[in-house]
Amino acid sequence: MRMALKEAGQAFIEDEVPVGAIVVIENRVIARGYNMVEKLNDPTAHAEMIALTSAFNHIGAKYLPEATLYVTVEPCLMCTGALYWSKIGRIVWGADDEKNGHRHITGNTFPFHPKTQVTRGVLADSCAQLIKDFFHQKRKR
Repeated sequence: MRMALKEAGQAFIEDEVPVGAIVVIENRVIARGYNMVEKLNDPTAHAEMIALTSAFNHIGAKYLPEATLYVTVEPCLMCTGALYWSKIGRIVWGADDEKNGHRHITGNTFPFHPKTQVTRGVLADSCAQLIKDFFHQKRKR
């Protein structure tokens, strides 16, 4: 998760909502990403989407059953759909996102592939603080 936080820090520097993600297979980072929505003028350029696309290209396949995605904030509904279709083995996120996270829409329904394992709250305080700092800075402008 610390590596995903580094990616989120890069997003912060680039004035993007600071969310970062990495994809790991067998303890090796195969892909990384951070939000690039403003940079690319693309509302789908979320950290998870960038990291997933990079991971698919790296392994040359459209499924990631052996992979773990570490992401600093709970995935939104769009990213959740992509994660479902990727058949990713595990998802680990830091901070919950009551406003834009998938649970705002899905509630208690498990929206991921049935074999996907989910872990929440890893370094949650650090992940949430980065988001809070970003929006606090935005409000000051």
